[in-house]
Amino acid sequence: MTDFPDNWGRWGDTDQLGAVNLITDEARARGAAEARTGRTVSLARVTTPFPLTGGPTAPATAPTTAVQTMMLFTGFGAPAMAEVMVVTTHHPEVTHLDGLGHWAEGGRVYPGVDVADSSGPTGVRHGAADVYGGGILTRGVLLDLAPGGRLAPAHPVTARDLDEAAARAGVDVLPGDALTVRGGWDRATAAPPYPGMTAGAVRWLHEKGVAVFAGDVGDAMPPLPGEVPGALHRLGLGRLAIPLIDGPDLSELAVTCAELGRWTFQFVMAAPRIAGTTGLPVNPLAVF
Repeated sequence: MTDFPDNWGRWGDTDQLGAVNLITDEARARGAAEARTGRTVSLARVTTPFPLTGGPTAPATAPTTAVQTMMLFTGFGAPAMAEVMVVTTHHPEVTHLDGLGHWAEGGRVYPGVDVADSSGPTGVRHGAADVYGGGILTRGVLLDLAPGGRLAPAHPVTARDLDEAAARAGVDVLPGDALTVRGGWDRATAAPPYPGMTAGAVRWLHEKGVAVFAGDVGDAMPPLPGEVPGALHRLGLGRLAIPLIDGPDLSELAVTCAELGRWTFQFVMAAPRIAGTTGLPVNPLAVF
């Protein structure tokens, strides 16, 4: 898609923040103003670990299990307990942040760094998820595409869908906002075909100046006919450098927004400072 916009070079040839650069002091203040009562809602799903020592079949589950844990022996009568945890970060059961080094196009990652220079056997050197360890604070907006229900299987989410959801909520998405999009799908439990974002919807994110995207609607599976396969990751993460929060649970957020009659909030998220990763588990919060 040579006619599709991109942000490569927009913030320099060595930038690692991408669209988060759109979160100005004004955007942060706009978000802070949304925190009126201090009521908080988590946007992360609950992930149930599988025991790493679960028996002879445990090793076979590793590629398909989100989190595995093993208790450590800390001594008889020990005053504290501990465990080892193995996390498959980009698993649908784990709410996680995709770093910009997660997606490569033509052998390069944003904003034009060769894959050989961006990552290797020891981890990610450019575009790692931990660059957001200082925190992302801005205004959050919920667009509910299927209030009280869920989108039809294989539904192509278009710019018109997003505009209509914004009109229902009575909100304007502004540059620097964190956008949450609910379609009512849990990919960890629901079978495909999944609805997905079209290239036109991803272009809409760019035109609105979305800084971070968290949606239970992501890339369609299988790909939508006539559409760019994996448009949200390929175009949104890869070309527009919009960090993606995959696998969020937006059900409580949708209920809270409907109860309060407001679809904007302060969005707060920080990534663990575990260096050199393509993604990290996160627990984004909506503060009302």
